[in-house]
Amino acid sequence: MNPLNTVAGTIIGGIVLAVIIGLATMGVSFNTGSFIIWVHVMAGITWIGLLYYFNFVQVPALGEAAADEGGPGGAGITKYVAPRALWWFRWGALLTWLSGAAYLGHLRIFNDAFTLGMMGDTLNAQAMIIGVGAWLGTIMLFNVWVLIWPNQKKILGIVDASAEQIAKARRVAFLASRTNTLLSIPMLMSMVGFGHGGFFV
Repeated sequence: MNPLNTVAGTIIGGIVLAVIIGLATMGVSFNTGSFIIWVHVMAGITWIGLLYYFNFVQVPALGEAAADEGGPGGAGITKYVAPRALWWFRWGALLTWLSGAAYLGHLRIFNDAFTLGMMGDTLNAQAMIIGVGAWLGTIMLFNVWVLIWPNQKKILGIVDASAEQIAKARRVAFLASRTNTLLSIPMLMSMVGFGHGGFFV
């Protein structure tokens, strides 16, 4: 039975291989912080990867398909691809935020980060940069669950909606998704800046 034949098998196989490599290269002691970051990065790649897929590939392709008279149309994507991609997208977003919050808690800087490093007597620049990333991620999570997903359910016919409601839903979901794409760029800069130092000197 080849684990590569299923998504679940592939994920489990990847986790097993990662654990084996970790044991061989880093030893047997468990590092909670590293584990949380691993989960955070994996979930974040899933979330942001799908965000970029939607914005750079699917939306433009569906626009071209709609304009292509006599072409195959986009029904296959909207019926089979989009609902599955949106499942991974929204749960990836939630797991990314929860694991990021867990890491800030693990470091005991959750409050300091969300107050942008201004809780103490002096400014904590390290907490400020990760705090900016955390706030951007929080706004993006809100957009996923409150704006994108409820409107996508109307667009995809998962819930009943009139033609007018669908047209409005398309615009709201589009703008929220584009906003998330825009915010993802400084969010990722903040995450890298926190872990490796800022690149503006």
